[in-house]
Amino acid sequence: MRIGAIEAGGTKFVCGIGNEEGIIEDSVSFPTERPEETLDRVIAYFEDKQIEAMGIGSFGPIDLDPASPTYGYVTTTPKPGWANYDFLGKLKQSFPVPYGWDTDVNAAAFGEAKWGAAQGLDSCVYYTIGTGVGVGIYAEGRLVHGLVHPEGGHVPVRRHPEDTFQGICPFHGDCLEGMAAGPALEARWKVKGHELPEGHEAWEMEAYYIAGAVTGAILMLSPKKVILGGGVMQQAQLFGLIRDQVKYNLNGYVSSEVLLNHLDSYIVPPGLGNRAGLIGALALGAESLRQR
Repeated sequence: MRIGAIEAGGTKFVCGIGNEEGIIEDSVSFPTERPEETLDRVIAYFEDKQIEAMGIGSFGPIDLDPASPTYGYVTTTPKPGWANYDFLGKLKQSFPVPYGWDTDVNAAAFGEAKWGAAQGLDSCVYYTIGTGVGVGIYAEGRLVHGLVHPEGGHVPVRRHPEDTFQGICPFHGDCLEGMAAGPALEARWKVKGHELPEGHEAWEMEAYYIAGAVTGAILMLSPKKVILGGGVMQQAQLFGLIRDQVKYNLNGYVSSEVLLNHLDSYIVPPGLGNRAGLIGALALGAESLRQR
């Protein structure tokens, strides 16, 4: 089967085609501009691909309620032109096929559960820490939406005792995204994250905030795998720091051999690498065919 996949990010779109086995056969990427010109490029890419279904993992917030009159819309994003935009409806005009539609991080979580680091498990939590912070949740064999969808990047965080930074989130100031996203690193330390040396104090502080969020996810959701992706997590030294801080935070409370002695195989990078979002969108498309 030929399935279309779209990883729709706030910075760039990645479009691809693949099959129900998770194999991407071709892909293209381009910057996220205003919706009309961006989706014109999307349509141009797919128009000769003869796709049988489409999966979309989109930046948000988005409307995931099929009963809602704005199902398929991007809703309250500050991204210019995209607020209250009918993303899914625009594509349906050109491609009358089954669609899988979800957040970009839920798509990544789904891809990891199907073919990545959480393959064979019925639950995982996927954090992306980059330009923003997002959370995808796969629990008991299905993606979690709830009232709207998870927005774990905006949970309040316990402040590091040596941190006086006020945070950059325009809605919440010092939430997880406001304190730990890539732009927060740059605003706090006055250089881009990749320019900071490995032993810089920034990384211990970054790990403190991410570990706090991961600890909360473990206590609330008890996932069988925690996957940390996104540009900030390209700093490989963060994984050890985060695992150590999570172990300290839990303090032996949760009686699990994995949490006590095997965090190195529990808190991990994406098995699908930087293609987790695109392959996850492919999984959404394949699932839409299965449900049909």
